[in-house]
Amino acid sequence: MREIWHPDEIAGLLLFLLTIAAVYLSEAIILIRSALARYRKRPAKRILTTRSAIAVHVLAALGVLCFAYGRLIEPRLIEVVAIPVHTEKLKTTSFRLVLISDLHCNRKPLNENAMVTLVNNLQPDVVVFAGDALNKDDALPLFKRTMTQIKANLAKLAVRGNFETGRRKHLDLYSDTGFQLLDQDTVTLEKNGERIAVSGLRCDRPAALRSLLATVPPDTYSVFLHHWSDLIEDIGDLNVDLYLCGHTHGGQVALPFYGAVITLSKMGKKYESGLYHAGNAILYVNRGIGLENPPAPLVRFLARPEITVFDIQPKR
Repeated sequence: MREIWHPDEIAGLLLFLLTIAAVYLSEAIILIRSALARYRKRPAKRILTTRSAIAVHVLAALGVLCFAYGRLIEPRLIEVVAIPVHTEKLKTTSFRLVLISDLHCNRKPLNENAMVTLVNNLQPDVVVFAGDALNKDDALPLFKRTMTQIKANLAKLAVRGNFETGRRKHLDLYSDTGFQLLDQDTVTLEKNGERIAVSGLRCDRPAALRSLLATVPPDTYSVFLHHWSDLIEDIGDLNVDLYLCGHTHGGQVALPFYGAVITLSKMGKKYESGLYHAGNAILYVNRGIGLENPPAPLVRFLARPEITVFDIQPKR
């Protein structure tokens, strides 16, 4: 499955890149002019210390600092986001569900060990993985070891992301990990005599949405797991209470007051990350754990890696 470049995001990305290029081109011109002035034995300080030159210096320095932070620090700052969910479909029992997404494992670990510790400390009933497991085939042992170490009281469930339905479809990702792969399946989970349903759909089967969810009883709390947010406006009258996905990485690079620079989603920035309400359903777009390989930037900026924990509990 191909990632989607939304026209509005292409324009925003080009503007962002042109702005960066303009800053560093201006800085280069100032430094070259200063060097030429020194070479010609003319005053160079005046070129470096004009108001416009100082503004360019500051912007260039901030750019370097932001890149260093985004490359060296933020990719390892996993955020645990807690979302309480109340429903009339449960009477006395609560279910703790943990969502992870987009590990994008390489041979060398990044966040895998820290993620396992954080997830297990949450003592989840259910762990769901929204897809995009590997960047490279030789990371398969790390991915399987990581997923095996994750613990859940009731179930560990996963769907295929666009990486798994495209270039990695030949790999056996989940055998001996304890995770059940949901290609077009619904699992009913029971705790203290009450139930929730988790339905999973691989991202290259959107046409199967209605037939899959038609099997979920209307009085059962229904979780829908998919890699993309693309189907949120298609669920209509289907029984979906909580729609969980990933893919966007929160943009991986986000800007203050603007958000994700690019999401590679059909919906563009409409559902870039976090919590949304769509009719009677809650949509949550997880920012993921890892970094996609180049040409994607190997940085995170204002888009921290994320683990999301949902406490699904009776309405008070």
